Amino acid sequence: MKTFADKLLDAIDAKQNISCVGLDPDIQKIPPFLKDEAIALFGDTFEAVGHAFTQFNKEIIDNIADLVAVVKPQMAFYEKYMVPGIIAFKATVDYARSRGLLVIEDAKRNDIKNTAKQYSDGHIGLVELCSGKKVPAFNVDALTVNGYLGTDGVAPFVEDVKAYQKGIFVLDKTSNPSSGELQDLVLEESKLMVSERMAQMIDKWGEGTEGERGYKSVGAVVGVTYGKDGAVFRKWMPKSIMLMPGYGSQGGAAKDVIPCLNPDGYGAIVNNSSGINYVWIKDKMPEDFGARAGIATEKMKVDINAALKEAGLLKW
Repeated sequence: MKTFADKLLDAIDAKQNISCVGLDPDIQKIPPFLKDEAIALFGDTFEAVGHAFTQFNKEIIDNIADLVAVVKPQMAFYEKYMVPGIIAFKATVDYARSRGLLVIEDAKRNDIKNTAKQYSDGHIGLVELCSGKKVPAFNVDALTVNGYLGTDGVAPFVEDVKAYQKGIFVLDKTSNPSSGELQDLVLEESKLMVSERMAQMIDKWGEGTEGERGYKSVGAVVGVTYGKDGAVFRKWMPKSIMLMPGYGSQGGAAKDVIPCLNPDGYGAIVNNSSGINYVWIKDKMPEDFGARAGIATEKMKVDINAALKEAGLLKW
């Protein structure tokens, strides 16, 4: 049975694209006509927001499904609207998977032992019903995890990665400007940065999750904004796939991805959220927000593939 890493790489080959689209619905940026429709159905309520999010995401997905292998909904945008937001999240996951896309849930779950196990059960594993029967809940393909509590906080997720052919991406070098306050500190004994030590741990946690194509289903989050340092992280994680946020609006460029890739051209997926979701605002075309998202996604694909070609890493 194929691992998550195998499925991801196969999907990347099929779409000839290592980019990923984030699905981060912000009610202030949802096209007005969608909000008006939702209010007409549900009033000015959380239910209306959830409905608007679902319709928005489905239209985005319909316009990018032929272009990308994977989408990344960020749970924070949904759960603040309580049950209706969670329903919208689940509807988004199910719809994306019905369109043949892999889904990475960006939730950065983090706890230890039994509590970490509960998070893992709900998101990438199975949950137990009253009868003892076990069923999937959110059932995403992969989940972001905060590994800075150490092995106790990651091991339960790794168990489910192995059991259910799922994936996790552990925070390593994040894209935010203040990440260096902790992640760039140098450890006295090893002379490694904290983020380098984390990379070593991610590589260790991924042992036993390798697929047919040699890559591990325990990956790392490394911001595109720090992609120039990618060779450092690749040294410690030779067969981990890097989830790379920060392309576009955060300042990351296609060329910044290159140091994070292996000579085979694989090893990273590059996320763009607001630059895809809300390009309609810049274009002033709310009625065509889905089509504009598709055009922006195609441009991102062309941009990244051009950088891969220039580096001699384009395989398609």
